[in-house]
Amino acid sequence: MAGQSILATLLIGFIAGWLASHLVRGAGMGIVGDVIVGILGAFIGAWLLPHLHVHLGVGTVAAIANATIGAMVLLVLLRLVGLGGGGGWRSGWRPRW
Repeated sequence: MAGQSILATLLIGFIAGWLASHLVRGAGMGIVGDVIVGILGAFIGAWLLPHLHVHLGVGTVAAIANATIGAMVLLVLLRLVGLGGGGGWRSGWRPRW
């Protein structure tokens, strides 16, 4: 991979991870986590959407939308397993003092 395509992949992954973490409330994982979720989401979206017969088009906007959908699926799966972001155990339990 050339340096520019790595940078483009990281930028698309960051945008997709950031969008997905805002659309799936309480699942933000920080900058590095959002980039990783966005990049993994791009792979998930590239695999899942053709299986569902969904084609979003070609280009940067389509790549961001594809990666965002995949990242949202990944974040929902991580939340179901209990590994999603959002504050950990402190967010669900508050003492009544």
